[in-house]
Amino acid sequence: ATSAPDPAKANLEEVAQGRRTSQVRTMSGAIDEVPLPDLLQLFGTSKKSGVLVVRTEADIGRLYLDKGRLVYASVNDNLEVAPMKSVIRILQWEHGTFDMDPPEERQFPQTMDMSTEGILMEAFRQLDEIKRVSADIPDLHAAISLAMPLIPALKDLSPAELDVVQLVFNYGHIEAVLNKAQASDLDTMTVIAKLLKSGYFRRE
Repeated sequence: ATSAPDPAKANLEEVAQGRRTSQVRTMSGAIDEVPLPDLLQLFGTSKKSGVLVVRTEADIGRLYLDKGRLVYASVNDNLEVAPMKSVIRILQWEHGTFDMDPPEERQFPQTMDMSTEGILMEAFRQLDEIKRVSADIPDLHAAISLAMPLIPALKDLSPAELDVVQLVFNYGHIEAVLNKAQASDLDTMTVIAKLLKSGYFRRE
């Protein structure tokens, strides 16, 4: 359409109508104007199925909806990252565009069993903490390594902390460590911040 963009509320109301024609018109817009949590809540209410594709300059996120329920999510089609971690990463994006694409028939390594509302509540809880801890670690694209010589004792670390030490030793890159960790990004970032401060790790 060549007409001026509708206000965000009008866009949301238009989606809520869920036009069910054989030629489904894709809804698209900017996440700066229509926040993703609002979209997800609206799709939940209207029981919409499809793939909400979110694009930034660097990444592509996909949020898979089945009758309004968020069942899976991925960033850059990385299926080894747990869907909840992907949701939380996508919700951190402040700028980008979104498109609501038709549903895809595909199998996922795992799906999310929580309600969309429950997922968003847990995501916001973690995001508040992530904002605090992210000030104490390098950028996600930064390299990180074990301090050499390693002065603090490894025996003083918990099993969860030792897991992060092993991941840093093996991968040496913060984003890779977060991707490979079984724990949430929040828990892994908290350990990285602690071990940087106590001298186990060093920034490259």
